Parts: sequence; structure tokens; C-alpha cells
Amino acid sequence: MKYHAFRILLALLVLQPMLFAQSKGMVSIKGNRYIPLYGRDSTVVEVKDFEMDIYPVTNAEYVAFVKKYPKWQKTKSIKLFVDDSYLSNWKNDLELKDSEKPDSPVTYVSWFAAKDYCECQGKRLPTVDEWEYVAMADETTKDARVKPSYNKQILAWYEAPRSNENSIGRTPKNAWGVHDLHGLVWEWTLDFNSVLITGESRKDVDKDSNLFCGSAAVNATDLMNYAAFMRYAIRGSLKAKYSMKNLGFRCVKDINLK
Repeated sequence: MKYHAFRILLALLVLQPMLFAQSKGMVSIKGNRYIPLYGRDSTVVEVKDFEMDIYPVTNAEYVAFVKKYPKWQKTKSIKLFVDDSYLSNWKNDLELKDSEKPDSPVTYVSWFAAKDYCECQGKRLPTVDEWEYVAMADETTKDARVKPSYNKQILAWYEAPRSNENSIGRTPKNAWGVHDLHGLVWEWTLDFNSVLITGESRKDVDKDSNLFCGSAAVNATDLMNYAAFMRYAIRGSLKAKYSMKNLGFRCVKDINLK
């Protein structure tokens, strides 16, 4: 009996690293409940455990992607899924312009392209709640939103010119071990337009999500969180086929316990 129990214990010790192994280039995010700036009725949301890419997807990684999946090359992509700016910083289907660096975050990509990229890696785009949950950490604290230095640092980045041209990994990793959520580029999320932030209601006659103004603060949970206001405003102005020079993405992966 003791020998049988010992064999079971030994098997568990051997299998445990396989069951909970962390994927290469990703970090494990322990889920929890939190109150986002915007949400459905500004209620607590629950984020489950998942893995997140340590860095945003780079130009070099996207070059490899379009070589493998030609349908996303700039001259072959379907115009329903990309706009005229798609990969406009590339000289042709497979090469970046000379001014672009391979280790800079890929930008000028649509939501459709970013979503397919992640799915081709066996991953997916993060939800708004997942992205915001990880991004509310600074270098030492997993919820740094109450720190004045946290918002100040992010707002300083918003004013910095051409940060999209920087290499990945130059900003300090946050308390989760993730780099560049702030300080480099905005990032696509799976449900980027799930929270509609519309313009001033007395003038709006339709639900034009291209507008944003102070009236949107009515539904916010923290009126001093200007940095998050701007993120939600940007997301609310996007359409899935849009491409921008300061908009990239990274992927996440569900943790499936076997």
C-alpha cells in the first residue's frame, strides 16, 4: 500500500511541471476580481487565470507571419479587413522600410490581422478587462492605480513623440513580469469596442463612437484616472479595419488545467 502511494506521489511530482508549465515568452497571470474604470454598470469584474506575452509582437515576428500566411501581405489582404494604412511602413509585402527596426512593435495592423495572428499561434487577443487588469500594475505593485506616480508616468508617455519606433523591452517590467504595456504603443484588445464612450448626449442623435468628451466621465469609477480615460477613448474611436502608427498588439492564452 505504501509503495502504491509512493508511486502516485512520484507521478504527481513528475507531471506537475507539465500540467502548469509556463509557455515560452509568456508569463502567468493570476486572476482576481477588480473594478475597472468602465464596465458594465461599473461593477466588479472577474478575470480568470491566463498567460500573457511578455512583449508586444515585433516587426520581425510579423514579417515571419505574413511569409507563412500570404493572405495578410499588404497587396494580398482583403480590403474588408484592412484599411489603406495597413503596413504602410513596409516597402513591399515582405520588407520593412529602411527606417523601421525589426525589434520595434509591429504597428499599422488591423484588429482582424492581429486577431488572426494570435489565433495562428494558438493564442488570442486579451479582453479589455484582462489587459487593464495587468496594466494597472507598476514595477512593484499589482494595483498601482492609487499611486500619483503611476498616472503621472503614463501621461508623460502619452506626450512622448514617436515611442512606437523604440525597441521592445526598454520599459521596466511590471509586477507581473510584463513589459511595455505602457510606454511604447496602444494595443488592440479582443473586445475593444465593448465599452461605448460617446459624445455629449444633448447633441448626439446617433451612437457615434468616434466622439469622446467629459460627459463620458459620468460612467467612470475614478474621475482622476486620466490615463485610463484616454485608453478607453482611443478604443471607442476604433473600427476593426483601422491601422495606426501607434497601435500594436500582444497575445494571451487561456490556462487549461488538464
